[in-house]
Amino acid sequence: MELESVPGVGAKTAAALRELDDPEAALRDGDVASLARAPGISEGRAARIARGAIRAEHDDPGGFTATKRAREIHEDALSLLTERTVTDYAAKRLETIYPSGVRSRIEEVRAFAESAMTREPDAAVLDALSAVEPLSEPGDVRVRDRCLATRDAERYADAQAAIPEVSVEVVDDARQLAELARSYSTVVALDEAFAGVDIEGDVRVEPNALEEPESVVPERVLTFFARNRDRIRAAAEVHRVADLDAPCDLDTLLSALDQLDEDGSVSGDEELDRLTTAVDDLDAAVSTAESVANDHLREAIEEQDVTIEGTDLLSLVERGAGVDSLLQRELADEYAAAVEKARDHLVDALALRDMEVTARRAFPDEPAYPVEHSEDVVARLREELTAARDQRATRRKRELADDLAEMREDAASLVDAALELDVELAIARFADDFDCVMPDLTESEGVAIEGGRSPLLDVPFEAVEPVDYDVEGVTVLSGVNSGGKTSTLDLVALVTTLAHMGLPVPAEAARVGRISELHYHAKTQGTLDAGAFEATLREFGDLVADVDHRNPDPDDGAATDGPAAGTDDRPVMVLVDELESITEPGASAKIMAGILEALGERQATAIFVSHLARDIREAAETEISIDGIEAKGLEDGELRVERSPVKGKLARSTPELIVEKLADDGTDDSDGFYSDLLGKFE
Repeated sequence: MELESVPGVGAKTAAALRELDDPEAALRDGDVASLARAPGISEGRAARIARGAIRAEHDDPGGFTATKRAREIHEDALSLLTERTVTDYAAKRLETIYPSGVRSRIEEVRAFAESAMTREPDAAVLDALSAVEPLSEPGDVRVRDRCLATRDAERYADAQAAIPEVSVEVVDDARQLAELARSYSTVVALDEAFAGVDIEGDVRVEPNALEEPESVVPERVLTFFARNRDRIRAAAEVHRVADLDAPCDLDTLLSALDQLDEDGSVSGDEELDRLTTAVDDLDAAVSTAESVANDHLREAIEEQDVTIEGTDLLSLVERGAGVDSLLQRELADEYAAAVEKARDHLVDALALRDMEVTARRAFPDEPAYPVEHSEDVVARLREELTAARDQRATRRKRELADDLAEMREDAASLVDAALELDVELAIARFADDFDCVMPDLTESEGVAIEGGRSPLLDVPFEAVEPVDYDVEGVTVLSGVNSGGKTSTLDLVALVTTLAHMGLPVPAEAARVGRISELHYHAKTQGTLDAGAFEATLREFGDLVADVDHRNPDPDDGAATDGPAAGTDDRPVMVLVDELESITEPGASAKIMAGILEALGERQATAIFVSHLARDIREAAETEISIDGIEAKGLEDGELRVERSPVKGKLARSTPELIVEKLADDGTDDSDGFYSDLLGKFE
């Protein structure tokens, strides 16, 4: 798949996607998590890119939701699903599921949804999912204690591109390499020519280092796992409580993660901890060692009776001798003991092993009071400890990074599977909450719903009365005010939209004819002015005309070329709610009759909700079906309605029911006034 051929992917976005290991596979699979790992690509942007790639894969022209109300129904359906997700990722991933007229796309989602509906939502799984997020790629790793060295300018550029986390230096010879070794704890030479050169310090010759960057910068792997540690642990917990097959041994992965600190450093290594503590405590240990020596010497001097003959004192003065000479002559043994105590304390306090000899030289043998350490020796000890610590840390980092690098792909799969489970569980919960079934998607026209209940109503779903309704061709739906005509239209639109998304529908059973476009026109508020009226007529004119037209595609924000909506290869469904409100009732009936006749000729499925059903039938030149939502009557002033439309039935209006009630009552109709009024409705 050519990246820039995907709708919405330009040169800049394509360059970012190429940073992924397999962007084509991520696009082909609609893998929002993988796409969102590309630099500068958010989850929302990734969902839009994935949606465009899916369209390209299935040669889907888009434009299914052809009107504002149709788009609102799709958005409502999507909201019902996303409300049942735990992770933000799953909500974005569900946005890649859109209504389509392309059979291959619908079947692809149907297979996924049917599998998802077998899932059993569990509170423990949902709780574990709350801590799962897509893995993030750290882009701020910088290592300053090592560098790459090369004699080749071209390799220099390659090294900067392959391993930007470390400095790259150009050297001409072994002398310059040695200078680098004094400035960095580790130098990695990229040229084979340096093999065998004896240089003091940690200098490694690795010609293949650019092919294995983790060996030079294990922090790349370690930081990745450190930043994503909690997410991976949460994903592992999801696999355990949901009993999912993991791509790797979870105990091994979690054990490796336990060896990482939050900053990406290695934890749990006693030798590294010892060296780190020694470097941190060196100054304090030296100072305490001095105090130990001086305390011992002070006590010795206080307890010692020193007698000096006059001639001896004169001799010491003549030679310019001071306290040091006096200590050496009279307290040599005590001084030696004091220094030994200082040395022992320093070695013990820092738990020194290989560097004990250097540490003992920190306190010289020459008598002096007070006892003081040698700055040069302590500085050398600090350098040795620091180098040993850094080398040990690097070695442990490389060892742990090698182990984790082998599990990186598995860790990504682990998290992706947990996130995808959230998508599946959202579909399962949706299906369970609204008693959904997978509809039959046919190539014939029309829609048939058995026991359908709309979750879009402002009442608890349990209180929604089930509706049975089937339509083929064009139909006028009549009924009393507040009888459920609009909610029936919404139910048809919702079931049709969900079926074309490949998702289950809220019904006991449903059959939906495959269409390419859904045109749903909501009820207009008030009579339109001349300009708006003309624009509305033009919309219907374009809808039924046998010419090419353009439909806005809300899913990718672009217009999509396609054949006329009414042509056989792009069947449509048209739902209209009380179009009569656009102009005078008499003219409205004639206009609707003409539109329905034209839609019938185009083999469209259409339902027009109208109070002018009788007038429309009279104005039409062809037979037009009329269905009715029957009112059973008035009871205590409340309308009692049979919610399922009756085929071929012109439903009575609310005024007719009221007049009928008054006529039947008879007490106030001695002159037959109400009976005469009732006769006008026949």
